Amino acid sequence: MNLTEVYLIALTIIFAVPWLVWRVARTDHWAPLVVVQIVGGILLGPGVLGAVFPDYYAFVFRPDVITALNGVAWWAVMLFVWIAGIELDLSQAWKHRGETGLTAGLALGVPLLAGTAAAAVILQFPGWRGANGEYWQALLGIGMACAVTALPILVLLMEKLAILREALGQRILRYASLDDIAIWGVLALILLDFDRLARQAIFIAGFAVAAFLIRRLMARINEADRWAVGLIWLAVCGFAGDWSGLHYMVGAFLAGVVLDAKWFGHEAMDRFRNTVLLTIMPVFFLSTGLRTQWEGGGLAVFGVAALLLAAAVGGKLLGVHIAGRLLGWSRTEASLIGWLLQTKALIMIIFANILLDKAVITPTTFTALLLMAVGSTMLTKPFATPLIAKLGERVKAEA
Repeated sequence: MNLTEVYLIALTIIFAVPWLVWRVARTDHWAPLVVVQIVGGILLGPGVLGAVFPDYYAFVFRPDVITALNGVAWWAVMLFVWIAGIELDLSQAWKHRGETGLTAGLALGVPLLAGTAAAAVILQFPGWRGANGEYWQALLGIGMACAVTALPILVLLMEKLAILREALGQRILRYASLDDIAIWGVLALILLDFDRLARQAIFIAGFAVAAFLIRRLMARINEADRWAVGLIWLAVCGFAGDWSGLHYMVGAFLAGVVLDAKWFGHEAMDRFRNTVLLTIMPVFFLSTGLRTQWEGGGLAVFGVAALLLAAAVGGKLLGVHIAGRLLGWSRTEASLIGWLLQTKALIMIIFANILLDKAVITPTTFTALLLMAVGSTMLTKPFATPLIAKLGERVKAEA
């Protein structure tokens, strides 16, 4: 078979297998389609499919096919991160800055401390810190991975739970929005490259000027043209971010942050995000799965993943409960918010991908972080659903 035919076989597998599992097994209560796709990527990777059927794996996922898939995956994740940046609405966070700042700070800070403590234990052993990563970079990177909340996945989950447009859902979005900003800020700190400091300074200064100009332009053109201009802006920022030594995904996120969702229309943004998730993000999930490795031994990886999961879940719940006590929430309300903020999946995986690209962590550490993200996201809906039912009408009450 030629390259095109094998490539299309790979695409068929990527799209068909997770969707069929999700549809036939009806996993939505504990694993929405996006989680099934992520797990599917792991199973289709070298650690599972490659180990069980090595000849078939080598035939379908050969290097030239992987190269072609990676090109799609890069653009897919850039689009997704760009959308996440656009959807950040910091005006409401500023309006309620006291409550939002306290809750977001504790919801991020406590699991960050817990994750950093877990990382300190893990990094005592060889094979977990990347070749180019300083100890503090790996420590902070793993700790922040435990604190991440995936804002786009949170939006999808709260849509399914019918609380996205309620007062409580909007409050939770404010907390997650501030945490999203902090996550990318910490990532920029981790990736700070003193050898490219001049380039990074040029990027920051140039981006500030370009952002001012792009906002003026976007406000003056019609909605149809905004999509085309926005995509050109995304590609340019991705290139500039990577050239500066940060990462193309940092550039993509910043490209979205400086744009307003109202310029595109919220319903159009929802449709576009869902289209990206359906049509090209599964290719990114597969490329993520292809990066999973079990070099440290299966039990060691699962043990580290379990430790990180305990730090992530326990730290997030503790942080939100402390905020709830200070703000006078009920235990049920604090538990619901804590569980909903557990959604990690995509943003954590993107975060870990960048750390792996920069060799701050090893492929084995990446695999453990990936398992932790999947576990955390899968726990969210089963624990949140009964809490929403228990709160009842209070979900709709004004904050």
